[in-house]
Amino acid sequence: MPAFRQVGEKQLPNPVLCMAWSPKRDLIALANTAGELLLHRLASFQRVWSLQPSEYTGKEITALAWRPDGKILAFSLGDTKQVVLCGVEKAEILHVFSMQNTVTCMHWMEVVEENSALSSFCNSEDESKFFLPKLPTLPKSYSTTSKIFSEEKCDEIMNLMGEIRLNILVLGGEAGSVELYAYGMYKIATLTEVSGTCRNLSLSGDLKSLSVISEVRSANESPQICYSQLDTGLLSDCLPEVSRMARKFTHISTLLQYLHLSLTCMCEAWEDILMQMDLRLTKFVQEKNTNTQVQDEFLELLLWGQSSPELQALLMNQLTIKGLKKLGQSIESSYSSIQKLVVSHLQSGSEALLYHLSEVKGMSLWKQKFEPLGLDAAAIEAAITAVGSFSLKANELLQVIDKSMKNFKAFFRWLYVAMLRMCDEPVPPELNKMTQKDIAFVADFLSEHFNENEELFDRKGKYFNVERVGQYLKDEDEDLVSPPSTCGNQWLQFLHESTHLKESPLLFPSYPQKSLHFVKRIMVNVIEQCLQKPAEVIGKSVKRAAFLPLYTAPDSSSENTPRLFELPSLWNDKKAKMHYVLFCMPEISPSKLYLLRKGTDVNRSVSSSVVSVDLSHHPDSADEDHSAAQSNYLYRCLDARFYDDEMLTVVLQGAEEDNRKRVLAQIPLASTLSCETEFSWEPNMTLEQQSGAIPCEELVLGNQWRELENMKAQFAAVNGIRKVACVLSANLRHIRVFEMDVEDEDDEGPESQNASADQDGLETSMNSQGLEEGSGRAEDGAAAAAAAEQSQAAFPNSQEHLESEEALELSQE
Repeated sequence: MPAFRQVGEKQLPNPVLCMAWSPKRDLIALANTAGELLLHRLASFQRVWSLQPSEYTGKEITALAWRPDGKILAFSLGDTKQVVLCGVEKAEILHVFSMQNTVTCMHWMEVVEENSALSSFCNSEDESKFFLPKLPTLPKSYSTTSKIFSEEKCDEIMNLMGEIRLNILVLGGEAGSVELYAYGMYKIATLTEVSGTCRNLSLSGDLKSLSVISEVRSANESPQICYSQLDTGLLSDCLPEVSRMARKFTHISTLLQYLHLSLTCMCEAWEDILMQMDLRLTKFVQEKNTNTQVQDEFLELLLWGQSSPELQALLMNQLTIKGLKKLGQSIESSYSSIQKLVVSHLQSGSEALLYHLSEVKGMSLWKQKFEPLGLDAAAIEAAITAVGSFSLKANELLQVIDKSMKNFKAFFRWLYVAMLRMCDEPVPPELNKMTQKDIAFVADFLSEHFNENEELFDRKGKYFNVERVGQYLKDEDEDLVSPPSTCGNQWLQFLHESTHLKESPLLFPSYPQKSLHFVKRIMVNVIEQCLQKPAEVIGKSVKRAAFLPLYTAPDSSSENTPRLFELPSLWNDKKAKMHYVLFCMPEISPSKLYLLRKGTDVNRSVSSSVVSVDLSHHPDSADEDHSAAQSNYLYRCLDARFYDDEMLTVVLQGAEEDNRKRVLAQIPLASTLSCETEFSWEPNMTLEQQSGAIPCEELVLGNQWRELENMKAQFAAVNGIRKVACVLSANLRHIRVFEMDVEDEDDEGPESQNASADQDGLETSMNSQGLEEGSGRAEDGAAAAAAAEQSQAAFPNSQEHLESEEALELSQE
């Protein structure tokens, strides 16, 4: 009986580039060469959803990482140099941010709390919900509204930050770029101590060190694979302060996104006004064939009650009484929408920003705690001032909207009455009265709006200024074409005459000549500078504690192997507080697997070691009396992954030409690390040059192996918590899924039943109620078959067997 039970197999239409198991559920994420992100569940390898390439995601996924709670999946894009956070429940794009370099690897870890003080410190931090009203959800009617703030999610910010415990997304890329993002959103460190292209990285659970595997290239030489250990002691020493600062800045980052989306919705509402104007008034003006200006003819109608035949024909045929009434209602509705967005969203978001920035300023004044992290009180004060200026400009826009609504109402009321009289229809008594002030107001309105000023709007026609609200929503550096009049404002006059109040820090600058978008851009720039400074300070505190050249990498140009799957791989053992590096030296010892062990605390003298595993073994027989030829049969390692703290999962291939079979096996770490011989490497030599002195252990498989028949197995992805493994073929399209720990399945009892119920529930609730955490292992054979039939009905497109792909795979093997 095989040691591992196969629970799924599939031929995929596109080659797979990345595989990553969820840390909490029986789900695996795949990224393929078509730029698709696929989510599959364990039972029969059924597809749950797929995220297609789009303008948001790009077409080249270079790395994957799950948030430790399994609710969000991060992936990086090589063509757009972006990192995307995707909600697993409904394949939603939650957050996108750009990088300077292409991300080549990522690791999302959760900080281990070693004392209760940190937990209480973090729990008492977020009191904003007691003082601030909940942010209103953005209306769904606008196409640009992000799903972060949709009506289904009441706790928008907490949705991204998850639980109180700090988690950090570590991103490594080309040119030695390494950045750390708290909660996957806020950058808390930019590191500069790494050289070469990052191939793998792992941040220790206690935040004491970061291990990085990089590929260093020099001129006219083959690239070297190197191991670096960076001292991140500042993060560890100031963990409570880092947690508090990260949560505050994540709140602020999310609020900036909220304000940006609110402004975008306002621009769409304003474009609705322009669309209505273009359909009616612009067409009306363009079809006039007289030499006199439109405003002159309207003034003649206003003063004498008479109009030219051309104007009368255009009013009655093009605009019509019904069309005029509909246009007035549409403009009033659009203005009301913008006004509501300003009052409910811009002002609420600005108040929340001021609250959080004020708390951050208070933190910065506690210099003993927060000054080492780079919190600058002056920079935060500048950010508070910028938010105040934005609030002032939003209030100014409210006044302009109120005046513009009155202007348009008066104009349409007068024109409606004039058109009724042209048709000899009765005028309602409430509309028939018009004072001399009303006449003067309409005359001013005509002179302001129906002139040939082409500066305000860049669109077809350019015959008149539509309205004054739009100039506040244009994202340009030019001054306002029609700034509001401040004549008679006693407060402004008092400020202008006062020499002391002019420079007072208590007064926010108002930027009277600038648009709302311009002031918003100033605010975002100032806040981003404020947010970036701690990342620079913390990044400069990180120093390289160890550097070890491992081996010379083979020339990758002659291989078709994607770099995403290549060794070395890293493992962070939280219990033993050790970093493990697993690698091979293909040029020197193709039949050996090497394991480097390094303590996470660089300030403690923990013994570091390197051991190797000899892959000379013949797993067909467990007897001791098999022939020497069999016992000396050589294997080479194709791929190796850390299954958990105590086990390695390896894919082996026979090294001899007459037997190229592939084997999936488990290697216990305890026997590998039991080597008593200590190895101390010379710092001036690569590990490859000292390979002869590295202690070696024989491979001991026992019954923990399985031959992979009819498959050119090459790569593996494993999850020791869920006890599953996924094996991928050399052509990157043939996948098999195994349940690894099945020897005690008969003794599971209720746990096994819970697992079966969990899988059935997952399938029916994936797109409606969300992903619920699994509780054990996959179903037994009968439950798996039932789940497969159920999944076929729910996801018909994901159950294709692709006969042509199967034939291609078999022909290649």
